[in-house]
Parts: sequence; C-alpha cells; structure tokens
Amino acid sequence: MAEKEKTFEIRDMDLYYGNFQALKKVNIDIYKNDITALIGPSGCGKSTFLRSLNRMNDLVEGCRIEGRLLFDGEDLYGKDCDVIALRKKVGMVFQKPNPFPKTIHENITYGPKLHGQKDKKKLDEIVERTLREVGLWEEVKDRLHKSALGLSGGQQQRLCIARCLSVEPEVILMDEPTSALDPVATTKIEALVQDLASKYTIVIVTHNMQQAARISNRTAFFLTGEILEIDDTEKIFTNPSNPKTEEYITGRFG
Repeated sequence: MAEKEKTFEIRDMDLYYGNFQALKKVNIDIYKNDITALIGPSGCGKSTFLRSLNRMNDLVEGCRIEGRLLFDGEDLYGKDCDVIALRKKVGMVFQKPNPFPKTIHENITYGPKLHGQKDKKKLDEIVERTLREVGLWEEVKDRLHKSALGLSGGQQQRLCIARCLSVEPEVILMDEPTSALDPVATTKIEALVQDLASKYTIVIVTHNMQQAARISNRTAFFLTGEILEIDDTEKIFTNPSNPKTEEYITGRFG
C-alpha cells in the first residue's frame, strides 16, 4: 500500500508562553485528506497546538516554539515562511460562528479581494461555489446582499466555513466548530466536514468524543500538553494502548 502523503510533520515540538510550557515534545503526522481529531480535557493544549499550524500563536505575546514543524515539507517557522500565504493555505473556523457584520456576499468575497481578485463575475462565482460546497446556496441565494448576522447559528457557521473555502485553502483547522450549535445544526456541520475531506485536509478540536468517533480518520489524545496517544480513530475508541486514553474516553475523568 502506498504511503499516505503528509501535510504536516511535527517533531519534538515545545511551546512556551513566557516561562510556562504549554506543549511538550509533541510528535504527530497529519495526512492529506484525512480528518484528524484532537481530543482531551480542557486546558490540555489542543487549541494551542491547532493555532500553531497556521501561526496564529504569533499574535500571542511571549509565545515561543521549538522543534521541527513542516507543512508540505517546508519549515513552518522558518524565516522564508510567508505567513499571509500560509494562512491562505491553512484556513481556520472558530468555536463560535463569527461572520463579519457585512452582507453574506461581502463575507465570502472579503478574502479573495484581499488577495487581489477584483473581477465581479469571478467573485460572484466564488460566492456560489463556496455556498454550494457548504450546502447553503439554496437557503440564502435570494438574500446574498442582506446581513450575515440575520442567519441562524448553524447557517452562520456554514457561512464561516464557506468564507474559509473562498481562498481555496489546502487545510481547514476547526476549533470546536459545533460547540455553540444545536444538535440539528451539529449534524449538518459533521456531514459537511466529512464531505469536505475529499478535497481538504481537516484538523478538528472537539470536546465531543462521539463526534470524534463519528467523523475522524485519526485521533490524537492530549493530556497536560502532551500527546499520550495517536492512532486510527477506531483503535483509539475500541482498543487504546494507553490506560489514560481509556479512562478519558470512558468518562472517568475530563
């Protein structure tokens, strides 16, 4: 069997906020077109790790990273890394839907315009393509020039995913994308994430163990800043190697 292509290779990664060490010797490969779930109790480093994959931690004062982090074989933290180009390739969807206080159309065209796209016809095509990708087109095609803030929470989150897709990323990072949503909206987002994996590499932080089991190919279990175990999701949930993983997924702590 051909070896799967790696999108990220992380070796011996340490992350510090000032003197506090938030991540310790993290080693993980993230494969192309996989959905990789990051699970573990609150404050264990999942979101910190996720944000380091598109250098959002650069915005945190006193944050320092050591170790080797490669994205498509290139040094993520090397002096030649163009952070703006990186964030175009590695998009982010947050816990709470955060549409801009603009129209639906303006939300989606914001990124492409920022990257120099001025052709109105092309921008309209991007809006339709991305809204179709997230299953929103039929719901909103008659109100593209109305405020995005008028959408329901689940629609807003799908719009934020469409906005992320508008610049044609390779990777989508998701930080608990359904934690603010009701069960019906959550089901729609989960189905969408699985559909998107045919085109994108997805890394998702989730507190919902059933969600990780349902939608991911691989799962990494974080505890106190370390990855205690990473494996195929089915193995993690049915036959974990580390007793701590088993304790966590069976609800004995966390």
